[in-house]
Amino acid sequence: MNVGPAEGSDEDEVVSAINTTPLVDVMLVLLIIFLITIPVVTQSIQVQLPNERNIATQTKPENVVIAVDSNANIYWNTTRVSNDELLSRLKEVSVMVPQPEVHIRGDQFGDYEGVGKVVVACQRAGIVKIGFITEPVNQGG
Repeated sequence: MNVGPAEGSDEDEVVSAINTTPLVDVMLVLLIIFLITIPVVTQSIQVQLPNERNIATQTKPENVVIAVDSNANIYWNTTRVSNDELLSRLKEVSVMVPQPEVHIRGDQFGDYEGVGKVVVACQRAGIVKIGFITEPVNQGG
């Protein structure tokens, strides 16, 4: 074991090995910091998201308006239709070029079931664009 310079040698030997201990220490500290902070960042707070968007509806004559009342009754424009009749009408509309959009008007106090049936019928018929019609909030006192 050589502790000092070799006898008869006036120059110190140059050590060419890199000391990686400080690098490993820094990396472990960073890893611990990330492991502690990531769960804090990924938690989300329960908030009430807004119901309306501020986009004007582009009404075209070929668009289909389907209304769902509070009793889950489905209306094609103003005509009441059954689930089977809705699906057959949507299949007829889905082959048109360009394919019209389906706008769903769901009653505020209705169950989700009625609107869900319309969305499922649109998916089964191959409708690509579905929109939900809402009323803007009255901001005047």
